[in-house]
Amino acid sequence: MKINMQQWADQVMSSPVRKAIPILTHPGIQLIGRKVSEAVTDGYIHYCAIKRLQEEFPSAAATTIMDLTVEAEAFGCQVRMEENEIPSVALPVINKEEDIQAMKIPSLLNGRIPEYLKAMQLAAEHIIDRPVLGGCIGPFSLAGRLMGMTEIMTEMFLNPDMVFLLLEKCTLFLIRYAEAVKETGVHGIIMAEPAAGLLSADQCDAFSSSFIRRIVRSVQDENFLFILHNCGNTGHCTASMVETGAGALHFGNAIDLQKAISEVPDHILVLGNLDPVTDFCMATPEEMLERTLKLLEKVGKNKNFILSSGCDVPPQAPLANIRAFYQALLQSQS
Repeated sequence: MKINMQQWADQVMSSPVRKAIPILTHPGIQLIGRKVSEAVTDGYIHYCAIKRLQEEFPSAAATTIMDLTVEAEAFGCQVRMEENEIPSVALPVINKEEDIQAMKIPSLLNGRIPEYLKAMQLAAEHIIDRPVLGGCIGPFSLAGRLMGMTEIMTEMFLNPDMVFLLLEKCTLFLIRYAEAVKETGVHGIIMAEPAAGLLSADQCDAFSSSFIRRIVRSVQDENFLFILHNCGNTGHCTASMVETGAGALHFGNAIDLQKAISEVPDHILVLGNLDPVTDFCMATPEEMLERTLKLLEKVGKNKNFILSSGCDVPPQAPLANIRAFYQALLQSQS
């Protein structure tokens, strides 16, 4: 189902009540009685988890799993899988400059890419009462997984041209992947670029945002919303995130959201930023309710604010805390 996402965003901003879109898929895996390892390798199970969550909770949009290993795996990285843990990259594939020069831009048939596209397509076809948001990793975060974070942070100073070449190849792949995500029929994409939070403001412009801007331009239009997520940003990267042209920015719990939202033009949606671990996983439902209400009190008067988690909510998050999150939203509207 086609949704004009510009009109949708306008409706969100003109509404007297705030909406919620937590980055929340893993708890849906619990609800359907499957394992994380099954959902991240089987597009149908992934879709079933998304669908079940939408039946259970009133999110303003459906989201797919934020898996930051899918694209790295397509480039040849080995991925460590546990039954009920989020996958992680086991080893980088780049050890020297020649590896980057020889690196081919991978096919979208590599690894688990087809299963993620399948999950997005099924969700877009069967969830028809709200937008569906796909996902992908950002260019600097992908490059860091391919090279290793310590190595890329060092080479940025010693051999920046080598890093730029790697980022160019990552970006060309991500443009192709984002276009394929759009073709599934979903209504937007959440790009996760957490590693950019390690960069200074100028470095963020040069090594992340300048590349993201090209991806935004390749896919964002009135029917497709680009949401840029950077949970590593403590405030120093906010202006750089704005400059990407993304229609929505998603902030992590490390930032003062009240300050961040004041630095974002009011036509750009701002999402965030309850701690996915401390709040969603470790708090009692009463604490979760209180913390959510406190955030809403701080920034809920901003028309471009959408309540969310600061990052992907882990598999072990108690359902009672998710219910408390939505209860707080409802309570704030009364």
